[in-house]
Amino acid sequence: MICFLTSAPLIDTETFRFKDVNDFIKEIKKSVKDNCSALFICSDPDSHEKTEKFSTEIRESFEKSGISFSQMKILDGRNKQFAGKLVENSDFIILAGGHVPTQNKFFEDIGLKCLLKNYSGVIMGISAGTMNSAEVVYAHPELDGEATDPEYRKFLKGLGLINAMILPHYQDIKDDVLDGLRVFEDIAYPDSVGRKFYAIPDGSYILIKNSRQELRGEAWLIKDGVCEKISDVGDRIII
Repeated sequence: MICFLTSAPLIDTETFRFKDVNDFIKEIKKSVKDNCSALFICSDPDSHEKTEKFSTEIRESFEKSGISFSQMKILDGRNKQFAGKLVENSDFIILAGGHVPTQNKFFEDIGLKCLLKNYSGVIMGISAGTMNSAEVVYAHPELDGEATDPEYRKFLKGLGLINAMILPHYQDIKDDVLDGLRVFEDIAYPDSVGRKFYAIPDGSYILIKNSRQELRGEAWLIKDGVCEKISDVGDRIII
């Protein structure tokens, strides 16, 4: 299995192609065979229209970037009973972005962790899909009320594809305030005591190949309440 765990691939707004930042497209083309069968796994099993729109946009961006698929099927609440067969017959799996706990519950419902144990294709995570790929998922609060809800669970069981906890979209959320709390300084920093979080902006990703976890591009390490930049665009570091 080869994994590309992204914050989100950068898209050229004029051509709608993926930008080859940090050799993203170059590396994908090495791993994904032409006209392969793709599977788009949703973040919300009941948001059918949103899932279909997102999957279409992703497929078009890949095709305009020179990567074509013989088909791209969607796995959501409408066909979850066929999850095993859909995974088995796919060469390339895309884990969608969205609300982390909602997607995490869907992954658990369909037994995705077990279904991927013998999977030998390529997986790409986007945002929530990347976060839920971890062994232990850090699901920092995102929606109004979650930061002050005493029953909100910030640590969840993930797919176990990577042993690092990832925080995507760093460029967009680093200054966010939720329920009167700063998402990073007041929530993530205290939660990092005794733990490590890797905060990455769009365009950065983790490439997992031959059991090697290589971070490509800009990243910040949040550990024991301290945030430190550990890499720049174009850099490659083992995590």
